[in-house]
Parts: sequence; C-alpha cells; structure tokens
Amino acid sequence: MKTKVALVAVAGLALAGLTACGTGPQSGAPSADDVQFEGRGPITYVQGKDNSGKLQGLLDMWNADHPDEKVTMIELSTEPDQQRQSMIQNAETKSDAYCTESVDNVWVGEFAANQWILPLPEDEMNKDEFLEPVWNTGLYRDQLYAVPHGSDGALLYYRADLLREAGFDHAPSTWDEMARMCEAVQAKPGNEGISCYAGQFAKYEGLTVNIDEIIHTAGGQIIDPSTGRVAVDSPEAKAGLQKLSEWIEDGKIAQESLNYKEEDGRNAFQSGKVIFLRNWPYVYSLVQNDVPDLEFGIAPLPGFEDGQIGASSLGGHNIAISSYCENKATALDFVKFYTSAEAQAYMLKEASLAPVYTSVYDDPANIEQYPYLPTLKQSIEAAYPRPQVPNYGDVTAAIQDASFPVLKGEKPVDVAISELAAKLAELTGQ
Repeated sequence: MKTKVALVAVAGLALAGLTACGTGPQSGAPSADDVQFEGRGPITYVQGKDNSGKLQGLLDMWNADHPDEKVTMIELSTEPDQQRQSMIQNAETKSDAYCTESVDNVWVGEFAANQWILPLPEDEMNKDEFLEPVWNTGLYRDQLYAVPHGSDGALLYYRADLLREAGFDHAPSTWDEMARMCEAVQAKPGNEGISCYAGQFAKYEGLTVNIDEIIHTAGGQIIDPSTGRVAVDSPEAKAGLQKLSEWIEDGKIAQESLNYKEEDGRNAFQSGKVIFLRNWPYVYSLVQNDVPDLEFGIAPLPGFEDGQIGASSLGGHNIAISSYCENKATALDFVKFYTSAEAQAYMLKEASLAPVYTSVYDDPANIEQYPYLPTLKQSIEAAYPRPQVPNYGDVTAAIQDASFPVLKGEKPVDVAISELAAKLAELTGQ
C-alpha cells in the first residue's frame, strides 16, 4: 500500500548521540552558576546547511519580537566533519563571530571538555518535556551544556512494491530475513541489477554511525559507557563487522555504496538501485516529493535475532552558546525560544526536524498527520550513543581507519578489531 504521509525531513545529516560522562562538573570548569549571562544585542545562530529551507522562518518569528536583538543565521557546510572543524576553529581563535551553535550531539562532550561552549542553567529549561535519552545528549559530567532542538533515529526504508511483487507484505525483522527478501526480489525478471542494501559506508562520520549500529545490533560495544573502557575486541563486535563484510563480498551491498553518504543513498533508493536503505527520517519526505509514485515503507532497523530490533545511533542536534559569545543574555533567551513548544511545533510542520518532546510523539493528532512518529520514537528510545569521549574526533577517525579497509576487502575483521582496540586504548589512556 502506498504511503500517503509527508514525513518531516531532518535538516542536518547528523549522526548519533553523546550522553553524560563521569560524575560532577569537570574539574576547573565553570558551572552554570558561575556564568554571567549578560549582554544584549544582535547574535548569530550557526549550523550546517539548512536543506529544508525553512529554518529562517523560525528566526523571523524571533526577530519580529526582538528588533534590537536579531538573530542572523550562518550556514556552514553540509558535511558534519567540516561543520565541526569550523566551530572548533572559531573557538580556538576566541572569536565572537559564532554565538549560538547547533552542535551534533556527539560533539557535546568534546566541546564542553575544551570549554568551547558554556554550561547552561538546567532549571530554566523544559527538561520534563524531553525524551530522556534525547535530553541526556546535552549533558557532560552531569552538567547541561546544550539543549536538544532536533533528534534523530535511523530508519529502514524499503521498496514496498518490489516486496509485494515477490510475495511479502511486511518489512524484514532480521538481517537473515532481509537477505531472503532480496533474493526473491532479485529473482524477478527486470530486477537483476538492483542491489539489496545500502547505508552510509564512505569514509566519513556516517561510516562511524553505521559501524557503531551494526556492532550494537550484534550485542557488542565500542566503548562501554558505564566504565569508559574499550570493549570493541569482542565476539559480538566482530560478528557485526563481519556481517557487513560478507554482504559486500557477496554483492548484497554494492561496491559503489562504499562511496555513499546520506544523499547518495537516498538518490540510489529513489532511482531504483536499492531495495533497502538505512537512513535518517529526513529522507522520507524528499523521496515522496521527488518520486510521488514510488511505493515505499519504513521500519526499525533489522536485528540479528527474531524479536530484536536493530540498534540505531542516537542522532540529532543541540543548541549551545559559544564561550566567546558577546551578548550572552540574548543568546540564553534565544536557546529557550529555539527549544520551546512553539519552536517544536514549527520544526515538525515546517522546519523538518524530528521532535525532542515526548508529547509531540504521543499526540494523536500528530500521529494521524505523521504516522511514522511511533516508529521514529521506537528507534530513538532504543538508540545508543556513539563513544562518549572528550577526544571524539580522534576516536571516530580511528573507527573509520579500522573498518573501511574491512569493507573494501583489504583487511580481515579480526585484525581490524584488534588494531582498533589497541588504538582506542591509546587514545583513551588505558
């Protein structure tokens, strides 16, 4: 049955989450009580490119009510790695050019540990409104540094029409079932050239997300969040990476998808090159708008065993205040506005961000208009953060350096996992 809803798009291609790490405020770092939120006047809001083209409308709402404290949006690259580097460079030069910043939630710990962003007064925020896993992405050492304004969870997109023609009326619940469905679809005349599955396997942050997801789905971890210890050298982690390696080797995952980022996968899916696609919710409305006759569905990522759904990385973006922002009082008020119920309603309808408030997912009127919300909520609530470390940039690079040669068939899984464990131990001081 063709899906009729218009799913909201997630503007950022953001990937996964970073929750609280350790106990108590960072030694030597200020608490929110120590920060003087003073200074009023114009500020900037910095984020990756607004693919939705709608966020300026939300800023216009603020600007209309604050003519002397207007917000100017600065759009950075579409690439998360480049966004992060631009914000780091701004902080390292102690520039006030960036005031409020939309940070991928996996950067929160790194930015907080380096005191590039300010601790925020938790009691002035609507904490109880948020999905708990989402709220926790803004914490570092039990101190709030960034307030979620858009969440994200991975979804499995599938060609409902092709599955129906092959005799299936549901999405796969396991990787083995997905393999059987692909074989049945590909056996149909005219489908010989279509590949089974695609994700984000180019060597960039998306690869870290996909590797972390498959390892968690297999029951493993990269770094144990409760202890901070390296945990990747396990049978479960090896089984997860081995699954991707085998699927590439036997062609279920096409070689060309080793170059795919989010948009490459979307274009392949909507042009008929792939049956199943792992991607973010933003893809839904874009596919529907670009190819309105395409029959597709969404489901949670598949698990390895019956009754188990696959693990998503907890994606999303949080708004933070740069430590070098001049008009901090205006910035704090803007953070409250940007994460308010009013802003959430706008972002759901217009700005294409997945909600962060529990009430938005549970509202029957919203579910009727956006039937994907229960699936998305399920994905988010079962999601895992990527490694919770202050030097995240080095850790994600190590994950990519270890896993990409495996996908290319250049290194055995056991060797790659062993080398990754050693590198992570070095990076985390273990």
